[in-house]
Amino acid sequence: MFDMSLPWWEFILRGVIVYCALLVLVRISGKRTVGQFTPFDLLVVMLLSESVSNSLSGGDDSVAGGLLIACTLILLNISIAYVTSRSRKIAALIDGECVLLGRDGKVFKDVLKKCRIAEGDVDEALREADVELSDARCIFLEADGTITVLEKKD
Repeated sequence: MFDMSLPWWEFILRGVIVYCALLVLVRISGKRTVGQFTPFDLLVVMLLSESVSNSLSGGDDSVAGGLLIACTLILLNISIAYVTSRSRKIAALIDGECVLLGRDGKVFKDVLKKCRIAEGDVDEALREADVELSDARCIFLEADGTITVLEKKD
């Protein structure tokens, strides 16, 4: 139960490699994948975790190996949070930046396509903000995948 079939350092290396690879893949997949899960997005995340589980453990089923991988992933997450809180450039690279989707009552359809945002998502954000499109000063896709609507002031 506690005997590891691989050297301790291999668990750490596997954790770092898989964490970095998934970070890049999730970042490439777009803001909406991270911000608001549709059933499809949730399925992808669940399958991603299952698909990399053997990559992390290398076939080892020991408690010690699992705990070592868990500690490695948590330390990586803490390290990324620490670095991004101190560097705007790295934060923009890792977390992304907000994108202007519309201004002064007009939605930029080319930007929606580039960000893979459905017009219905913008309509939903307008309803949630209780703002008519004609009264919207700015519509943003935030780095976390949410859509923010700023209303025009009188």
